[in-house]
Formats: sequence, structure tokens, C-alpha cells
Amino acid sequence: MSFLTDLIRPSIKTTKKRDVPADVWEKCPGCGQLIYATELPQNLFCCTHCNHHLRWDIDARLEHLLDQGEGFAPVVIEVPVPADDPLHFKDKKAYKARLKDARASSGHTDAFRAVHGHIEGQPVAVCALDFGFMAGSMSRGVGEALVATAQYALAKKIPMLAITASGGARMQESTLSLMQMARSTAAIAMLKEAGLPYIVLLTDPTTGGVSASFAMTGDVHMAEPGALIGFAGARVIEQTIRQTLPEGFQRAEYLLEHGMVDMVTARAEQKAVLARLLGMMTSGRAG
Repeated sequence: MSFLTDLIRPSIKTTKKRDVPADVWEKCPGCGQLIYATELPQNLFCCTHCNHHLRWDIDARLEHLLDQGEGFAPVVIEVPVPADDPLHFKDKKAYKARLKDARASSGHTDAFRAVHGHIEGQPVAVCALDFGFMAGSMSRGVGEALVATAQYALAKKIPMLAITASGGARMQESTLSLMQMARSTAAIAMLKEAGLPYIVLLTDPTTGGVSASFAMTGDVHMAEPGALIGFAGARVIEQTIRQTLPEGFQRAEYLLEHGMVDMVTARAEQKAVLARLLGMMTSGRAG
């Protein structure tokens, strides 16, 4: 033991490394900056640095868009429940097992919410897709929800709003899923024949059979900034046509510039704009 170690004690103490919970920060897909997780709900899940619109839980979105006061609380629209897995489909995992996992994590039976609500006092029937449930894929259940919502709007003589977020048709239901493209489009046609407004809010992503059917047959198409909207993926298209696609191809702003959507509306402004649209489109309508 040396003279120094006997008389002079180290003044610097080692400290244990503090573990930071993984959910404290969220990395913005747009600018790459870190966002404090508690700030996201307050900012409607938009980046506080660049305003990139992150994917948003459908229940939180509906709570924001629809009036919640007394007399305006949303009412669930009854939807027929089809039998699970009629094709007994199995890939790396049985379809029934995938459904069980998705239902356990979401607390819902399928990738939709169907409700009768109000937006700033304007009545509307809403069918919204839940991307958190098997990527919002269009199953027979989703098809039933769209038809039921359209029929409800017809019976009540009120407008319909579809909120899309989907990877397309659900492959585990094969042709039965693809049939929902025709069914949903026919249901929307009934609304148009009755002169009832049909508005679509396109969120990220809206692709495949959903974009090829009810998502692009609205009277008005509102898209969120930066939303991916298209049928096939960009790489598949490039390989097919053997050309390089323009920058921003299939993004909301590009589609607005080329007349595929009517407006690109920031999340904070959507409720007010939807209320104004509903008011204008139903002005003078009896009942």
C-alpha cells in the first residue's frame, strides 16, 4: 500500500448506469429526430420538429374527430360477424392463431370501427380501418362493416365517412377478401344514388385492394400530409414499366398535384374541415 493510497481517498465515485425505458422517446420517420413520447398525444402524433404525421391509433383518432359531449356520444353500428377462417388457411402460422393474437392485442374482433357520431354537430356514419389489426387488411368482416355502415347511413339519411389505413386485401381469406372490393363499391353506389355524401379520409398507408375500391370512390378525398396512397408498391411498378418513378410518387402531395385527391389537410385541421364539408354537402337537405 503506497503513501498516496493510504492517506488520499479517491474523490470520484462510480455510479451505476441508469436504464432509460424504451418508450420514453420516439424516432420521427420523417426527420430522424427524437420526440419525447409524452408530447405525441398532445400534438396528435405529429412530429414536434418537422410536423411529420406518424401513424395514429384509430380509437384516439375517432375520439379526436367525433364529438364526445352529452347527446353526441358515438353509437356503435351493429355489424354481422362472419365465421372465422372458412378456408382453413395456414402459411407459417394458422390464420385462426393470427386472428387470436390480433384480437388479444387490440381488444377488437377485426380491423374496423363502425360508429354513428357527430363532427361539430354534423351527423355522420363512420367506418374506420385499424392498421394495428393485421395491417388494416380487408377481410370479410371489414366488408360487412362497410356495407353495414352504408346501409345505416341510408336508413338515417346521413353522410358517410370512411377513414382508411390498410395494406390491402387480407390474403388469408383469398378470393373471399377480394369479393369485398365489389361489395363495398356497390354499397357506396347506393349512397350516391340516394344523393348522400360520401367522404374519404386517406391516411398512411392506403394501398392494395382498399385503394382500388371504396377508398377512391368518394365525393371528396381528403389525405393526410405525406400519406402513402397507391395500389402496387413502387418497386413492383418500376420493375413492370422499366422506368424510374418520380420523387414522391404515391405520396399525398403528388396525388393532389395530379388530381387524384382533392385536398391534403393537416391533422389538427381535419375536424373543422370535415365539419365544413358535411355542412355544405347537406345544406338544404330535409331531415
